[in-house]
Amino acid sequence: MERIEIIGSNYSGSFRNVRTACRAVVLEDEKILLSYEKENDLYMIPGGGMEEGEDPETCAMREVSEETGYTVELSEFFIEIDEYYQDWKYITYYYPARIIGSCERRLTESEKERGLTPVFIPFNTAMEIFSSYEAYADTDEEKHGIYLREWTALNALFNEVRE
Repeated sequence: MERIEIIGSNYSGSFRNVRTACRAVVLEDEKILLSYEKENDLYMIPGGGMEEGEDPETCAMREVSEETGYTVELSEFFIEIDEYYQDWKYITYYYPARIIGSCERRLTESEKERGLTPVFIPFNTAMEIFSSYEAYADTDEEKHGIYLREWTALNALFNEVRE
């Protein structure tokens, strides 16, 4: 496991709130599975918040199936990214995964409103999208943070794989 920290420019220096999320990185035929929000023109690696009593692996598998309609098997290796913004610490676990089946998508009302849909796009295109995080630094703090986190995770995961 590799642990990486991202400290936002608005970090207060201490945190009172913690949110843990888990995500699965699925590659097939040089394409990556992403969740895309039509409303916000936003791409993300599928995943979401860990529920009470849930372990990270179960969370990642549940979130991917709910968002994408695919069931996955996770790798044992993972990356942890800790982000610090305002008075929050966000912990995100990333697992390489492969699709092993399909199931019914179960979106929240908010995800339905934002038009969340699963998409496969070329891995290099995803890296280009996520590497544009600086373009949003002054205009869209959420998109900036998400793209920086996803770009950092994919670089870390695939640098490990290449070594």
